[in-house]
Amino acid sequence: KTTVCNCTIMLWGWQQHQHVVGVAPSCCGGGTIMLWGCFAAGGTGALHKIDGIMRKHNYVDILKQHLKTSVRKLKLGRKWVFQMDNDPKHTSKVVAKCLKDNKVKVLEWPSQSPDLNPIEHLWAELKKCVRARRPTNLTQLHQLCQEE
Repeated sequence: KTTVCNCTIMLWGWQQHQHVVGVAPSCCGGGTIMLWGCFAAGGTGALHKIDGIMRKHNYVDILKQHLKTSVRKLKLGRKWVFQMDNDPKHTSKVVAKCLKDNKVKVLEWPSQSPDLNPIEHLWAELKKCVRARRPTNLTQLHQLCQEE
């Protein structure tokens, strides 16, 4: 079996169990974008920019739009397990129903354990690579995240 890992991220600050990718303050004022992404042993899946505040219904929409597409892109077949952290949005009843309705098997995960989540290492690498390319605005920041 293959595990697909995901989370929403803010790479330049910790905020309510999420990470955000940010542009360092400069003459342009800086800023951040929030992303959802996933990966498996064979590579990365979708990377989705989140506009506004992430809520449980937004998370359901992201899963519906990107999870199965990413599974196909990664050629995982039918035997895969979805991993997510225990953020309240991720464990809400509406998300649980969506995952159950779509027959997604979810890996049980201890709460308050971001250091164990393998995607955190991927986000750290993305942060390092994007920071080295010195984005100057949010559009460029998003583009560089997609390219990396």
